[in-house]
Amino acid sequence: MKPISILTTDDKELTGSLIEHPDPFGVTIIHGATGVPYQYYASFAKWYANEKNHHVLFYEYRDSGNLTKAQIRASKTKMADWGITDQSAALDYALENFPDLPIHTIGHSLGGFCLPFHKNADKVVSHTTVNSGLAYWPTHPWSFTLQVIMFWFVLGPLAVKILGYLPGILLGMKTNLPPNVYWQWRKWCTNPDLHEVEWGKELPQPDLQRFKGKLIIIGTKDDKTIPPARVFILDRFFPAAEVDKRLIEPAKLGLKSVGHIAIFSKHNAAAWPEIIR
Repeated sequence: MKPISILTTDDKELTGSLIEHPDPFGVTIIHGATGVPYQYYASFAKWYANEKNHHVLFYEYRDSGNLTKAQIRASKTKMADWGITDQSAALDYALENFPDLPIHTIGHSLGGFCLPFHKNADKVVSHTTVNSGLAYWPTHPWSFTLQVIMFWFVLGPLAVKILGYLPGILLGMKTNLPPNVYWQWRKWCTNPDLHEVEWGKELPQPDLQRFKGKLIIIGTKDDKTIPPARVFILDRFFPAAEVDKRLIEPAKLGLKSVGHIAIFSKHNAAAWPEIIR
């Protein structure tokens, strides 16, 4: 595994890692979820590289990871910067450095639904989305609804207004988040059409016909954050793709729980073959 630096079109430098396979059949990019440090995917990336004979690239979104509270508070970054500009830059890096290898992408949550905005989406052979879908606050299981209401309408907004950033670690996430990331995330997840509410306005108009490769949509049965019913409608953003939908059931794999984020943790490695089969 070697460190890499990815330069975005607006001159931001992203930190990343590249696992090189000695006899690669392709290159796979892992686009991470919101508030998940990129090294969280390292164990999966190493396993995947060996299983698939691929180079694997994974990286940190701008203004995320180990920032001070002052740095996060001062950040102007929005969720769209992560999903559109940073993800596009990672794809461009792979295309520039490995022009003769097929490119595949794996998108976890946020990492899964922004591909139609990427100018080189037509060069991606396959796109696997994991627990990525149209999160919408009234569609969560009842047992999770109170937590969601508090996050979007009470504690979340209050914390950001008082502290100037989202204290994600205090709220059970893996990192703290810049204020504008939270506000845009909130706007998307309190709208039944997710980011479509901003197309042609705050966001560019995506080309939904651009990606014509294989789209593998994966949901986990016990995901309360984006339940399978909301995961399996993601193909509305990929009308030209060849679609394959799969449900991972933890109990059938001998796992107690997988949920939304932990599917990529090492203790849930029994679920990983389901992602690549």
